[in-house]
Formats: sequence, C-alpha cells, structure tokens
Amino acid sequence: MTTVLVHLDQLTRDHGALAGVAPGEVRVLMVRNLSMLRSRPWHVQKLHLLLTAAEHFAADLRAEGFEVALVDAPTLQVALAEHRRRHGAAEPIRSARPSSHAQVALLERLGVVQVDHTMFLTSAAEFTAWADGVRTLRMEPFYRRQRLRLGILVEGGQPVGGTWNLDAENRLPPPRSRYQWPTVLTDPLDEVDARVADWISRAGLTTWGEPPDGTWARTRTGARARLAHFIAEVLPGFGPYEDAMPADSWSVHHSLLSPYLNLGLLHPREVVDAALQRHAEQPVPLSSLEGFIRQIIGWREYVHGAYWWLGPEYRHRNDLGARASLPLLFTDPSRTDMACMASVIGDVRERGWAHHIPRLMLMANLALIAGVDPAALLGWMRAAFIDAYDWVMVPNVIGMGVHADSATMMTKPYAAGGAYIDRMGRWCRGCRYNPRLRSGDEACPFTTLYWDFLDRNAEALAGNHRMTRQVSARTRLADLPAVRTRAPAVVAGLVDGRV
Repeated sequence: MTTVLVHLDQLTRDHGALAGVAPGEVRVLMVRNLSMLRSRPWHVQKLHLLLTAAEHFAADLRAEGFEVALVDAPTLQVALAEHRRRHGAAEPIRSARPSSHAQVALLERLGVVQVDHTMFLTSAAEFTAWADGVRTLRMEPFYRRQRLRLGILVEGGQPVGGTWNLDAENRLPPPRSRYQWPTVLTDPLDEVDARVADWISRAGLTTWGEPPDGTWARTRTGARARLAHFIAEVLPGFGPYEDAMPADSWSVHHSLLSPYLNLGLLHPREVVDAALQRHAEQPVPLSSLEGFIRQIIGWREYVHGAYWWLGPEYRHRNDLGARASLPLLFTDPSRTDMACMASVIGDVRERGWAHHIPRLMLMANLALIAGVDPAALLGWMRAAFIDAYDWVMVPNVIGMGVHADSATMMTKPYAAGGAYIDRMGRWCRGCRYNPRLRSGDEACPFTTLYWDFLDRNAEALAGNHRMTRQVSARTRLADLPAVRTRAPAVVAGLVDGRV
C-alpha cells in the first residue's frame, strides 16, 4: 500500500496527493516536525491554526475511513524512518510538492515521490513557460494573461468594463467622518483548540503574541463560512478602501481568506467563482470585484510562480547591501514613539495579521529605508504572520518589500516618507513626530530615512527611470546635510528602541 505524506499546510482532500483516492487505497501520514516548530519564535496563533487545522483534517479523514497517523517526531527524517520500519522499506511514499525549496530537496533525498499539489490555478510548468518568454518578470502582463487563460472578467478577448486594472479607483484614504467597517466573524474555541494549546505549551516551543481568540477558522467548514460572509457582506466595499490604513479597523474591507487559501482549506477557484456568482446575482462595483480577483489570480499566483522560478538562492539577495539589525519595535511595539508602527505591530501581536499596505508601506518600507538586512525582516515576517509560508514571504519581502533584487520583480522600490502615511493612515495627528519635517528631533523617522535612502542609494537607483525625479529632487534639499547627519542616529534609535 502507498503512504501519502500530507504536509500540515496542504489540508485538502480534492487536490494533490489525496485527490481521487479512496479509503483503503492509501495510508495517510502527517507529521508534527518538532525541529521546524522549535526553529524560531513563532506567533502562537500561527502555530495554533496550523496544528488545530491539521487535527481537524486528520479527524475528517478518519471519519471517511482512511488510516491516518498524526505523529510527533524530532525531524521529518526520523518520522519517515520510523514509518518505514513499521510498514516496510519497500512501501512507496508520495507527497504533494511542499511549499519551500528546502523541503523539496529534503523529500528528494528521502526518496519521497512528489506530485503537483494543484492548490493553485497555475502550475509551475505554466508559469515557467510564461516567465521564460518575457523580458521582465512583471505581475501586470501575467495577470492579463491569467484573465484570458482562465476566462475571468473577459468578453471577446477584452476586459469587462474596458479596463484590465482598476487599481487607480481603489486608493481612497480612510474616511474622516464616522464609518461602519464590516464585522469580523469569530468562532468559540472548543476542546480541540484547548488540546492543541496545551500541546504547544508542553512541547517546548517558543511563541509570542496574544493567544487564540476564535478570530481564525480552524476547519474547512469555518473557512467556507468566512468566504460566504465576505462575499455577502464585505466584497462590495473592498475596492475603495483597499489601500487605506484607518486607526479604527484592522480588517477594513479585506477578505481575511489568505490563511485558509494557504492551508488548503479553500481553493482559489472556489473563491473566485463565489465572487463571480455574487456579481452575477447581485452586482457589486467592478472596481471591488476586479481588485479582489486580481489579488487571487494575479498577485497570489504570480508570487507563487516567481518563488519557484527564481530558485533557492533568491532568498539571499541583498543587492542594496543593507546590514542594519531589525528594529526593536518589531518584537516590542512599546519601544517606539512612532504611532503608526506601534499600532500595526500591536495588531500583529494581537492576531498575527495585517493587510497588505501596512505590511508593505509601514513594516517593509521602514526596513527598506533604514537599511535593515533583508534576511532579518524575512525571518520576522515568516514567523509573525498567520498566512506566511516560504513561497509567500521570500518574493514579497526580497522582491517587493525591500527591493533587494535590483528590480527583478518590481519596477521600483516601494519607499515612502511620512507624507504617504499621513495621507493613507490616521495616526500622524496624535504622534510626537511630524511627517512634514525631514530633520530635527521632531522629524518623522520615515521622512528622514526616505530622503537618506534616496541619497545613499542614488548611484544604485540612477538607472531606474521611475526613480529619476525623486533621486534628483534630493539634491535640491536645503537640509540634506542635516538629513545625512540625523539618519544614522534614527537607525541606531530604532535598533535599540529609542525612536
């Protein structure tokens, strides 16, 4: 009999190595790999979701009639060796391709047959065929190709509404008047949640963050309920405030579905189909529908394909030579006077999540302009976010977040000063720092570091046509010498928690 090794982030019955098999045809092996679980300080809600969802999935398989072993082992190698001792070394083991280069290489060494997991709409071969045929690895042409290939929001080969991308309509700042943001579904914690929480506390794992509170669904049934809630109640308002960073809502109009997609509890096709069906039955603004679908079939698929196409060495790129340590505020948000950073890192501590603009334009932006070592930010984000896996974070951090790849993925670095945060957020009025000042003790660290970033990287950015105006503008600053003087002090203060 064949054994199917089910990775804890591939909890799907209909895709990958379990697709099309019936109880009695295969055994199922799931492993709580203690080496991986003890490898870093994880957000406790990330571990709890991963392990609780695995418990529920194993129970569902057993109820269907499968023989399932969910085992603890010091390493995956030890788990497979023990399994082969029990069932015979000749018994084949197969697995859907795991979610990191390191795991793929390990399974190859251990003699595990790997098959495509089909948890995405674009196979590795399809992405490679596209990437090998283009001059630059950009998301927008990939997304348009996806629309045409999948037949989504197209008529006669043209985009519905006449425009491929409606992102320009989705950039409103938070409303200044009182606004009712959508509610967030929660589930009561049950005995499985309690058992897993106890296991985490006894297993010697280093964790941080607030304990689980029912925000995140732990089953496919719960994930489908979250999808239904988003489609019915939240999707119509998704677009306008997609990039907004209000102080009175952590979820805004975002779907909160990424953890379930990345665990296999939801499939991207069913998510897209649900959005399209809602629009057919009860139309929503096209900017909201297109913007949401672009995240699923465009950005998510693009990042996944790019991870495999760029290869295992891509994670080590540091083309701007950034060497600073991770600011202390990332692990202790009380150690900063920056109101925006204290707020969003506090949100991450509370639930292991923040939407894409705080991730990009606050956390990654600060690391970029402060010259933080990309590996330090990558390691923190990998452990902090409830939806983070290797394939997710390597391209998002190295390529988009800190521009460590010389524009391999993005056409420009996503660097911004305090003015952007003041426009798209609602923290600056109550902050001790002034976003309009570049120098002096009251100057916003983002503003100081933004201009210093342009100055110290002027040569590296000289060939980037999208940065020419900004890089040139720095030479006209009367206080540029003061910026150059203050910036190293700001970085040092961030590192040790004085800024």
